[in-house]
Amino acid sequence: MTDDDNRPDIVRLDGVVKEFRVRKDNSLKDRIVHFGKLGQEHRSAFTAVDDVTLSIQAGSTVGLMGANGSGKSTLLKLIGGIVSPTRGTVQTRGRMAALLELGAGFHPDLSGRENVYLNASLLGLSRQQIEERFDDILAFSGIGDFIETAVKFYSSGMYVRLAFAVAVHTDPDILLVDEVLAVGDEAFQRKCMDRIAQFRKEGRTIILVSHSANQVQELCDRGIVLSHGEVVFDGDTNEAVGALRNVLDGRRADEAAPEETRHPIQVKSIELLDAEGVPTKEIDVDDALTVRINVDGLHRIERWEVGFSIDTPLGHMVLASNTEMLGVVLDPIDGPRAVDLRIEAVHLGAGQYYVNANAAGVSEHSSHGLSQGVMFTVRGGASSVGSVSAKVAVAS
Repeated sequence: MTDDDNRPDIVRLDGVVKEFRVRKDNSLKDRIVHFGKLGQEHRSAFTAVDDVTLSIQAGSTVGLMGANGSGKSTLLKLIGGIVSPTRGTVQTRGRMAALLELGAGFHPDLSGRENVYLNASLLGLSRQQIEERFDDILAFSGIGDFIETAVKFYSSGMYVRLAFAVAVHTDPDILLVDEVLAVGDEAFQRKCMDRIAQFRKEGRTIILVSHSANQVQELCDRGIVLSHGEVVFDGDTNEAVGALRNVLDGRRADEAAPEETRHPIQVKSIELLDAEGVPTKEIDVDDALTVRINVDGLHRIERWEVGFSIDTPLGHMVLASNTEMLGVVLDPIDGPRAVDLRIEAVHLGAGQYYVNANAAGVSEHSSHGLSQGVMFTVRGGASSVGSVSAKVAVAS
């Protein structure tokens, strides 16, 4: 028996289902027509989490992954007791700290200092414990004199920094984190990841929702992939990342697309090349970058187009282009083909980004895309932060 086998379960879910009632009459016309008789026929049940059974042992660091709408955040809220299951049971033990929504538990009209006391008390600390840890919380957040300002004037990054600082200073047995780390700047993200790594060494349990495969691989010892509310993979983090890519590409983790359903034109993979044409996944601000899209035509297609987009880990598009926008007419495709689209200077801020690609037949209607086909990192060093890099100087 291994040491892992001796660790007790700290979270157990058995047959958990969470359904939401969704109104079908979204338009003003529908609401007027159905006013006064909104019966069951005008509502439908949406299953966000579908028959999930799993257990998480104490001291585990688990990454929840999946496409938008797959049920990750709802599952985390079920574990945190924020929402109740429609069916099934959720059992947890120990003190829990949850970072589920930006600024959750903060009152906008209260100062940062007042919200520290309010939020920490909600997480189970006494006033004396809060006073003893207040200076450490303030130092970790790095918001300085803004601690006396009403939080309604805070930026999203300041919200996250203060909320995370409070949560990690409550000595939780279980820490729940839902993507909020992506809002902070690179230095603060690293500080948070270092603290999570410290929690791991201390034997605490961390359950993390993230769109960053790199983050999950670095922090987690287990990956769970959801699709349409169901668990489609549960196991090693590296294998979980592969399963996630299968899901994003429209397949279940254990399925291959049958030959008869394959698209006549397909994006097989995405590669990134630096200014010298060498494969890379890390560049400096303002470097050149070539996006190589590997496409396969199952039979001859006379006219076709290809393009790419770059997203933040939260799925916000920061750049996109395609051969149509560039005025490029591609030669007919009949088999494998690589198309290089070169970005002369990547004016992106420091951080991680995903590249998606799509190919479409024009003479024969067909379209196929690859989501999050590759991830790359932009190194810092510029005089600004954010998704856009700009040279900023003090005007004389």
